[in-house]
Amino acid sequence: MSNAKKTAVIVGGSTGIGFALAKMLAARGESVVLTSRDTARAEAAARTVGHGATGLAVDLAKPGEIAAKFASIGPVDHLIIGAIERDQNSIKTYNVEGAMRLVTIKLVGYAEAVHALATRFTPEASIVLFGGQARERPYPGSTTVTSVNGGITAMIRTLAVELAPLRVNAIHPGVVGDSHAWVGNPVAQERARSRTPTGRLATEADCVGAALFLLDNQAVNGVNLVVDGGWTLI
Repeated sequence: MSNAKKTAVIVGGSTGIGFALAKMLAARGESVVLTSRDTARAEAAARTVGHGATGLAVDLAKPGEIAAKFASIGPVDHLIIGAIERDQNSIKTYNVEGAMRLVTIKLVGYAEAVHALATRFTPEASIVLFGGQARERPYPGSTTVTSVNGGITAMIRTLAVELAPLRVNAIHPGVVGDSHAWVGNPVAQERARSRTPTGRLATEADCVGAALFLLDNQAVNGVNLVVDGGWTLI
Protein backbone atom coordinates (compact mmCIF):
# COMPACT_ATOMS: atom_id res chain seq x y z
CA MET A 1 0.00 0.00 0.00
CA SER A 2 1.36 3.46 -0.90
CA ASN A 3 2.56 5.73 1.87
CA ALA A 4 2.09 8.85 -0.28
CA LYS A 5 -0.93 10.11 1.67
CA LYS A 6 0.06 8.97 5.15
CA THR A 7 0.59 11.56 7.87
CA ALA A 8 3.14 11.09 10.64
CA VAL A 9 3.26 13.19 13.80
CA ILE A 10 6.59 13.06 15.63
CA VAL A 11 6.57 14.62 19.10
CA GLY A 12 10.17 15.47 19.87
CA GLY A 13 11.17 15.41 16.21
CA SER A 14 13.57 18.34 16.01
CA THR A 15 16.70 16.50 17.18
CA GLY A 16 18.23 13.07 17.62
CA ILE A 17 16.30 9.90 16.81
CA GLY A 18 13.04 11.78 16.28
CA PHE A 19 14.65 14.05 13.69
CA ALA A 20 16.30 11.12 11.91
CA LEU A 21 12.94 9.35 11.82
CA ALA A 22 11.24 12.49 10.47
CA LYS A 23 13.70 12.59 7.58
CA MET A 24 13.17 8.91 6.83
CA LEU A 25 9.36 9.10 6.87
CA ALA A 26 9.30 12.27 4.78
CA ALA A 27 11.67 10.75 2.23
CA ARG A 28 9.39 7.76 1.77
CA GLY A 29 6.43 10.00 1.04
CA GLU A 30 4.71 10.66 4.34
CA SER A 31 3.45 14.10 5.35
CA VAL A 32 5.43 14.85 8.51
CA VAL A 33 4.49 17.10 11.40
CA LEU A 34 7.31 17.38 13.93
CA THR A 35 7.35 19.16 17.25
CA SER A 36 9.77 20.87 19.58
CA ARG A 37 9.19 23.00 22.65
CA ASP A 38 10.55 25.96 20.66
CA THR A 39 8.75 27.28 17.57
CA ALA A 40 11.88 28.42 15.77
CA ARG A 41 13.62 25.07 16.38
CA ALA A 42 10.59 23.10 15.17
CA GLU A 43 10.25 25.17 12.01
CA ALA A 44 14.00 25.02 11.28
CA ALA A 45 13.97 21.23 11.67
CA ALA A 46 10.96 20.97 9.36
CA ARG A 47 12.75 23.03 6.69
CA THR A 48 15.73 20.73 6.94
CA VAL A 49 13.54 17.64 6.63
CA GLY A 50 11.91 19.14 3.55
CA HIS A 51 9.20 17.33 1.54
CA GLY A 52 6.60 19.74 2.93
CA ALA A 53 7.23 18.87 6.60
CA THR A 54 5.79 21.27 9.13
CA GLY A 55 6.93 22.21 12.63
CA LEU A 56 4.84 22.90 15.72
CA ALA A 57 5.76 24.11 19.20
CA VAL A 58 4.41 21.60 21.73
CA ASP A 59 5.56 21.33 25.35
CA LEU A 60 4.64 18.02 26.98
CA ALA A 61 5.34 19.60 30.35
CA LYS A 62 2.18 21.65 29.75
CA PRO A 63 -0.33 18.90 28.95
CA GLY A 64 -3.31 21.24 29.20
CA GLU A 65 -2.09 23.05 26.07
CA ILE A 66 -1.44 20.00 23.87
CA ALA A 67 -4.91 19.62 22.36
CA ALA A 68 -4.95 23.23 21.17
CA LYS A 69 -1.48 22.86 19.68
CA PHE A 70 -2.66 19.84 17.68
CA ALA A 71 -5.90 21.48 16.50
CA SER A 72 -4.68 22.03 12.93
CA ILE A 73 -3.67 18.39 12.37
CA GLY A 74 -5.97 16.23 10.27
CA PRO A 75 -6.08 12.42 10.03
CA VAL A 76 -3.03 10.70 11.56
CA ASP A 77 -1.55 7.39 10.42
CA HIS A 78 1.60 7.34 12.54
CA LEU A 79 2.27 8.92 15.92
CA ILE A 80 5.75 8.73 17.42
CA ILE A 81 6.44 10.26 20.83
CA GLY A 82 10.11 10.44 21.68
CA ALA A 83 10.43 13.69 23.61
CA ILE A 84 12.70 13.25 26.62
CA GLU A 85 14.36 15.29 29.33
CA ARG A 86 17.46 14.11 31.14
CA ASP A 87 17.08 13.89 34.90
CA GLN A 88 19.86 13.02 37.34
CA ASN A 89 17.92 13.06 40.59
CA SER A 90 19.24 11.23 43.64
CA ILE A 91 16.86 10.28 46.42
CA LYS A 92 19.41 11.62 48.91
CA THR A 93 19.15 15.09 47.36
CA TYR A 94 15.72 14.71 45.79
CA ASN A 95 14.53 17.51 43.51
CA VAL A 96 10.74 17.35 43.65
CA GLU A 97 10.25 19.97 40.94
CA GLY A 98 12.51 18.12 38.51
CA ALA A 99 10.82 14.81 39.28
CA MET A 100 7.35 16.27 38.77
CA ARG A 101 8.41 17.78 35.45
CA LEU A 102 9.77 14.48 34.13
CA VAL A 103 6.72 12.52 35.27
CA THR A 104 4.46 15.09 33.64
CA ILE A 105 6.37 14.97 30.35
CA LYS A 106 6.82 11.23 30.08
CA LEU A 107 3.55 9.92 31.48
CA VAL A 108 0.87 12.61 31.52
CA GLY A 109 2.22 14.43 28.45
CA TYR A 110 2.62 11.25 26.40
CA ALA A 111 -0.88 10.09 27.32
CA GLU A 112 -2.43 13.48 26.58
CA ALA A 113 -0.74 13.64 23.17
CA VAL A 114 -2.40 10.33 22.30
CA HIS A 115 -5.72 11.51 23.76
CA ALA A 116 -5.61 14.78 21.80
CA LEU A 117 -5.33 12.89 18.51
CA ALA A 118 -7.51 9.91 19.43
CA THR A 119 -10.42 10.86 17.17
CA ARG A 120 -8.12 11.49 14.20
CA PHE A 121 -6.31 8.17 13.97
CA THR A 122 -6.99 6.31 10.73
CA PRO A 123 -8.24 2.69 10.92
CA GLU A 124 -4.75 1.21 10.44
CA ALA A 125 -2.88 3.83 12.48
CA SER A 126 -0.02 2.89 14.75
CA ILE A 127 1.69 4.56 17.69
CA VAL A 128 5.26 4.20 18.91
CA LEU A 129 6.39 5.55 22.28
CA PHE A 130 9.99 5.79 23.44
CA GLY A 131 11.07 4.55 26.85
CA GLY A 132 14.57 3.44 27.76
CA GLN A 133 16.57 0.69 29.38
CA ALA A 134 17.04 2.57 32.64
CA ARG A 135 13.83 0.67 33.42
CA GLU A 136 15.95 -2.52 33.56
CA ARG A 137 19.35 -1.13 34.54
CA PRO A 138 18.98 1.63 37.14
CA TYR A 139 21.91 3.78 38.20
CA PRO A 140 22.47 6.26 41.04
CA GLY A 141 20.14 9.19 40.42
CA SER A 142 17.82 7.31 38.03
CA THR A 143 14.86 6.68 40.32
CA THR A 144 12.53 8.97 38.38
CA VAL A 145 13.89 8.00 34.95
CA THR A 146 13.68 4.30 35.78
CA SER A 147 10.13 4.69 37.10
CA VAL A 148 8.74 6.62 34.12
CA ASN A 149 10.35 4.28 31.60
CA GLY A 150 8.75 1.42 33.47
CA GLY A 151 5.52 3.36 33.15
CA ILE A 152 5.90 3.43 29.36
CA THR A 153 6.21 -0.38 29.48
CA ALA A 154 2.76 -0.58 31.04
CA MET A 155 1.23 2.32 29.12
CA ILE A 156 1.55 0.75 25.69
CA ARG A 157 -0.31 -2.34 26.91
CA THR A 158 -3.30 -0.42 28.21
CA LEU A 159 -3.35 1.87 25.16
CA ALA A 160 -3.30 -1.14 22.84
CA VAL A 161 -6.42 -2.42 24.62
CA GLU A 162 -8.21 0.93 24.82
CA LEU A 163 -7.48 1.99 21.25
CA ALA A 164 -7.94 -1.39 19.51
CA PRO A 165 -7.69 -2.08 16.62
CA LEU A 166 -4.98 0.60 16.55
CA ARG A 167 -1.53 -0.77 17.33
CA VAL A 168 0.62 0.68 20.13
CA ASN A 169 4.24 -0.32 20.76
CA ALA A 170 7.32 1.06 22.47
CA ILE A 171 11.06 1.18 21.86
CA HIS A 172 13.48 1.00 24.77
CA PRO A 173 16.99 2.00 23.62
CA GLY A 174 20.02 1.23 25.73
CA VAL A 175 23.22 3.21 25.20
CA VAL A 176 22.89 4.92 21.81
CA GLY A 177 26.53 5.57 21.00
CA ASP A 178 26.08 8.34 18.45
CA SER A 179 23.41 10.23 20.38
CA HIS A 180 24.01 13.64 21.92
CA ALA A 181 23.98 12.14 25.42
CA TRP A 182 26.91 9.80 24.68
CA VAL A 183 29.03 11.47 22.00
CA GLY A 184 32.07 13.03 23.59
CA ASN A 185 32.27 10.52 26.44
CA PRO A 186 34.51 7.76 25.04
CA VAL A 187 35.27 6.28 28.48
CA ALA A 188 31.59 5.68 29.22
CA GLN A 189 31.01 4.46 25.68
CA GLU A 190 33.78 1.89 25.95
CA ARG A 191 32.53 0.73 29.34
CA ALA A 192 29.07 0.14 27.86
CA ARG A 193 30.43 -1.43 24.65
CA SER A 194 32.53 -3.89 26.62
CA ARG A 195 29.36 -5.11 28.34
CA THR A 196 27.38 -5.45 25.11
CA PRO A 197 27.32 -8.97 23.60
CA THR A 198 27.25 -7.66 20.02
CA GLY A 199 30.46 -5.73 20.63
CA ARG A 200 28.89 -2.51 19.36
CA LEU A 201 26.60 0.11 20.79
CA ALA A 202 23.17 0.79 19.36
CA THR A 203 23.00 3.71 16.94
CA GLU A 204 20.32 6.23 16.07
CA ALA A 205 19.93 4.41 12.75
CA ASP A 206 19.21 1.18 14.66
CA CYS A 207 16.48 2.95 16.61
CA VAL A 208 14.97 4.44 13.45
CA GLY A 209 14.90 0.99 11.84
CA ALA A 210 13.19 -0.46 14.91
CA ALA A 211 10.60 2.35 14.89
CA LEU A 212 9.80 1.76 11.22
CA PHE A 213 9.32 -1.95 11.91
CA LEU A 214 6.86 -1.21 14.71
CA LEU A 215 5.01 1.37 12.63
CA ASP A 216 4.64 -0.87 9.59
CA ASN A 217 4.21 -4.45 10.76
CA GLN A 218 0.47 -4.99 11.16
CA ALA A 219 0.89 -8.03 13.44
CA VAL A 220 3.04 -6.34 16.08
CA ASN A 221 1.06 -4.86 18.96
CA GLY A 222 1.63 -4.21 22.66
CA VAL A 223 5.36 -4.89 22.29
CA ASN A 224 8.20 -3.34 24.29
CA LEU A 225 11.09 -3.65 21.85
CA VAL A 226 14.58 -3.47 23.35
CA VAL A 227 17.26 -1.90 21.14
CA ASP A 228 20.50 -2.33 23.07
CA GLY A 229 22.55 -5.15 21.49
CA GLY A 230 21.98 -7.26 24.60
CA TRP A 231 23.51 -4.66 26.93
CA THR A 232 21.09 -5.48 29.75
CA LEU A 233 21.93 -9.20 29.57
CA ILE A 234 25.30 -8.79 31.25
